[in-house]
Amino acid sequence: MSHSTYNSLWSEAHEELSCLLPQELPEEPIRPERDRVVFFQRIATFYVRYVQIFRHLEEAYDQSVHPQKRRVIRQVLDSVMGRVLELKNEMVEKEFSEYHYMDDVIQDLKLTPEDLEIPIPRYFIRERNKVLQDRERMFAAILNQMDVMEKSGPPVMRMLTLERTIKVIQVAERARQGRLRAKFMREIHRDSERQKRADIETVSSDQAAVCIQKVWRGFMQRKITKRLREEEMIFLGMALDPKLSYPSQTELIAQNNKALRRTRQEEHEDDYQKSIGSVVHQLREVEGSEMKETMKDQIRQWFIECRDATGSFPDYPEEEDGGSALIFAEKTPEELAEELAAKEEEDANKNPKGKEDTKEKAKKGKIEDEEEEPGLKMLPSACLPDLERSHKTYSEVWKNRNESKNFSQRHELELIKEDKRKEIEVEIRKQVDELMRQELANWKLAVDKEKSGKVKGAAKVQKRRRQKAQRGRRRTKILQQIGSQAVHEKSPLVKTILLVGPSGVGKKMLVHAICQETGANLFDLSPLNVAKKYPGRNGLQMMLHLVFKVARLMQPSVIWIGDAEKMFYRKVPKEEKELDPKRLKKDLPKILKSIRGEDCVLIVGTTSDPHSADLKSLCKFYNKIILIPRPDYASRYVMWKELIKKNGGEVTGDLDLSSLAKISDGYTQGHMVQVVRSILTERRIQQFPKRPLTASEFVSPLARIDPVFQEEEEALKNWYAKTPLGKKRIKAASGKEGDEEPPKTGGKAGKKKGKK
Repeated sequence: MSHSTYNSLWSEAHEELSCLLPQELPEEPIRPERDRVVFFQRIATFYVRYVQIFRHLEEAYDQSVHPQKRRVIRQVLDSVMGRVLELKNEMVEKEFSEYHYMDDVIQDLKLTPEDLEIPIPRYFIRERNKVLQDRERMFAAILNQMDVMEKSGPPVMRMLTLERTIKVIQVAERARQGRLRAKFMREIHRDSERQKRADIETVSSDQAAVCIQKVWRGFMQRKITKRLREEEMIFLGMALDPKLSYPSQTELIAQNNKALRRTRQEEHEDDYQKSIGSVVHQLREVEGSEMKETMKDQIRQWFIECRDATGSFPDYPEEEDGGSALIFAEKTPEELAEELAAKEEEDANKNPKGKEDTKEKAKKGKIEDEEEEPGLKMLPSACLPDLERSHKTYSEVWKNRNESKNFSQRHELELIKEDKRKEIEVEIRKQVDELMRQELANWKLAVDKEKSGKVKGAAKVQKRRRQKAQRGRRRTKILQQIGSQAVHEKSPLVKTILLVGPSGVGKKMLVHAICQETGANLFDLSPLNVAKKYPGRNGLQMMLHLVFKVARLMQPSVIWIGDAEKMFYRKVPKEEKELDPKRLKKDLPKILKSIRGEDCVLIVGTTSDPHSADLKSLCKFYNKIILIPRPDYASRYVMWKELIKKNGGEVTGDLDLSSLAKISDGYTQGHMVQVVRSILTERRIQQFPKRPLTASEFVSPLARIDPVFQEEEEALKNWYAKTPLGKKRIKAASGKEGDEEPPKTGGKAGKKKGKK
């Protein structure tokens, strides 16, 4: 596709934003909504519309080649992603469920269920490609070193026992006898076939011709009927055209064009970075000295005007207040002097009265909160201000920009100059401020002739500046250590997730999918994996310290805890006491508190038996619990089709996928993978031209596997109803959401009442 296509996607996204932002940030506050259904409908509509904006922006960012446009799109894209996460979190809190049904919203907006799918941004991996490659090389070197160390040990001689030797000989002998028996049976079968051919009676040529015609006409008619049936199904839209099952030439060309655009992105980015360096050097050389002298003249003029107006030289504004930038505001010297004096008075008058004022304000705020109208309100957003700012940048700079001469979509020098001129002006202003502060001090010393006092004051000022500079350096170091994305910092923080579901529904696959799509490292802290490793209290603390330290240094990271119920056993089984599955129960929650908002570290637990764990401890550690059910009919239909194709099979008209999806009700994705792999052997794949695949072949392997019975699924649902979110959902369904629990009586108060 062309540049205009992705520009139009960007433009459409901002047009939708221009309609959404006034609704999200109205001039007058919105009254609280009493009806929970209406309120959820409003949030769901916002969510779906933001998802559509996100899809447009993600496609535009992935394929745009203009480096300056990509930076603006990225800012909007991050803000929209953050807003989607905020709305999702709000939907969970208002509906008390991780799953939502938005059929009404889809119908109102004239969308399809496919439009609700959130694509994983491709820049997650592409922009970290070099880091991921370096990490792979480092891991490969470590693994090779470990293999060398293992191989360097003395060779281990494995001695066969007498029983094992006899068994090997028996297997070999039985195989030899089987081959001989097969050879004899083949010869007997061949002799019988020869005998049958000799016994066949001779027929006339007419009878033979009629027999051949019957067979041929029947074959041709069946072939024609089958083709007509397939054409009818394709015409009705109930079957896919075989031509569309393979990518067409047009699709291949489009894929190649996308790859070429990504290559062009890198070229334009390199040119852009080189141009930034040359523009900055040019501005410093050409305009830097002129800026410096202009600022000095303006500041000196301000000194003289203040001296004439107030009778004394002013105090120079501190760097934290903006420095000389305050001088160039549209204010008279008297107003500026009054402002500086007012600030000094505010800093000096930090007394108990101020505390009393704050207390009074807090009381007033509480009273106002109590008097607020009851109902449901939208939670405050951390992403909407950035989103509004980015939308404003687009409207002012890019919306009506004429790019008729920039056909190749390279960077624009004027925009670079505008941005870098401001940065250079800030740098030069800091240098000028240092010089002019000293010059102002000299002027005061020369005019007022109070050298001793002023020298001490100047020394104090310099000391304060050094302390502030040191604080600034510390802040910059802290900011440099933060490597997380803006979306992660502003979206609702989720440290731990627990995936609950029957065995085989894909819990572990989801963990690997998270790592694959985000380029994250995977750490395995499952009880069985850490058993008998790093023994003792100190060893356990060292292991957790190393894991979390490496996870932070090489973030994003995912820490997986398989069989998460073992860590919170109510009663440890006898056969697992030696493994000590509860050894992480005390130390892991403590170290979890050290994970901050800027750390891209996620702990994911998986369990298929949550009933054996202490519910209170489990829910306290995992702040988000997601119940994964077994697949429904539509999911099974799609999965059978994709699994058969993935394992080398062919889906033809002889294979009734609908019946296969119905008879596999109760089976999980893991069961389906197991069955497909057992059927689609190399021998069976070679027989496809003569014997197509049928649904009856899957019945016998499925019958040998125990499905997920309804009792097990109901038990998981009942367990989930006891979790915090499940309890809230039950209360909301029964209409007792606002009811407060009666205060518990007991302790000293209860005893006193009992005595009375």
